[in-house]
Amino acid sequence: MAPNNQITAQRGTGDHLCVLVHGLWGNPNHFHYLADALRSRYDNSRLQILITERNAGRNTYDGIETCGERVAWEIENALEESAKDGVDIKKISIVGYSLGGLISRYAIGLLYSKGFFEKIQPVNFTTFATPHLGVRTPFRGFHNHIWNVLGARTISVSGRQLFTIDNFRGTGRPLLSVLADQDSVFYEGLALFQNKSLYANIANDKSCAFYTSAITRCNPFADLSAVTINYLPGYAPNIIDPENPIDPVPQKGEPLPMTNRIGQVGKKIAGLPVIVIYSLVLCIGTMFYLLNAILQNMLSLRRIKLHCSDEHCRGYQALPLLVNELQHAANQVIGGVNQEISPQHLRPSSRGSDASDSTGSQFTDTDDGIKNGVLEPAPTERARIETDNQAANQIAPGNVEVVNGQPMKFPTLALTPAQFKMIENLDTLDFKKFAVWIHNTKHTHAAIIMRKPTEKWKEGKVAVSHWVNEKFKI
Repeated sequence: MAPNNQITAQRGTGDHLCVLVHGLWGNPNHFHYLADALRSRYDNSRLQILITERNAGRNTYDGIETCGERVAWEIENALEESAKDGVDIKKISIVGYSLGGLISRYAIGLLYSKGFFEKIQPVNFTTFATPHLGVRTPFRGFHNHIWNVLGARTISVSGRQLFTIDNFRGTGRPLLSVLADQDSVFYEGLALFQNKSLYANIANDKSCAFYTSAITRCNPFADLSAVTINYLPGYAPNIIDPENPIDPVPQKGEPLPMTNRIGQVGKKIAGLPVIVIYSLVLCIGTMFYLLNAILQNMLSLRRIKLHCSDEHCRGYQALPLLVNELQHAANQVIGGVNQEISPQHLRPSSRGSDASDSTGSQFTDTDDGIKNGVLEPAPTERARIETDNQAANQIAPGNVEVVNGQPMKFPTLALTPAQFKMIENLDTLDFKKFAVWIHNTKHTHAAIIMRKPTEKWKEGKVAVSHWVNEKFKI
């Protein structure tokens, strides 16, 4: 495979630029296979490829806002370089992997606010395993509250934003909520892309759960032994048919399909080492992880301060990001826990109140968030949560789908009111959603884009092939 600097240097004469944005702790090498797949179909006389570089490694700790500004700068710089070569870019496509999908959405808003899409036609926007709704654990229980609180504070600014406990630019709302706001430049810019698609793992993605990467309030694949999977012709057994994803489980007495039996056995085996793993992590790994997190937080804050001193970045930070601002311009992480705990759902009788009780609470670093030894929302957050709860009461408690003439109900996950609102808004953008089942590895988050040329991740080639051949438009 060609090194990244060779891929990005071969700009050619194509007037269509495709931008690839990697995820947390990522680097440009993660896109080798995907970039090569694109290049094998479209040479550089038709398509130019930019793999962003300024957020590599721990730079992704610095927050979606800062990382998005870096990506926007790289895109504008690439256009300037192409213009120097006598090539005017007329079309743009953007692909985000993992956290890179959120960074891309932020960068799109910045470019839109500058009038970028008045000159450049936005064509394709695609995410692979991106946590569009954040990564907070949609489970009940004190230990899950602890996970949401501590996890958010081990990846610097990015962690707080992924767990939706940040206060974006004094709005009193987390950045992810603003990204999905229909009155924001982020939403309006994204809406301009002609083709919007996403790919979400249904199993063994320990970094990004299905509900958040697929932007959904329920998970019909939570129990793979209860359903029969239908695949897209030509892409079995990996890409699930979005029009007819599942069939009801066979009646008692009928043998389960082989894929379901494998999934059922695998699930039982996977649950065995949970207690041992938890003990090892708590006793040995946690201390070192937290010490490293403190160091990385300090380094991240220093990078953000330097970033904000750059002239081009100060320009991005001055851009209005909400429509009302446009009109009045003068005025840390690991989702592995999610894979080992059965998800909690809303009770049909309580709807939104359950959502807030289980996962709707936001916490602060102050003692106001602790009462009688139990984590509770701080007073300022408590008022906002009560308001959100009233809106959440309008949310239906579950989804009912008719599959081959039989109704199948999938309970609603215990998400926060803010997450329900994100789903409502993002669903109006008409994303084409593709569920992906990668069978042969427990690290499907990396496999979905074939991050490395390893045999155990080769099923990711099917997902990339489907995107290149079926969804990417030149």
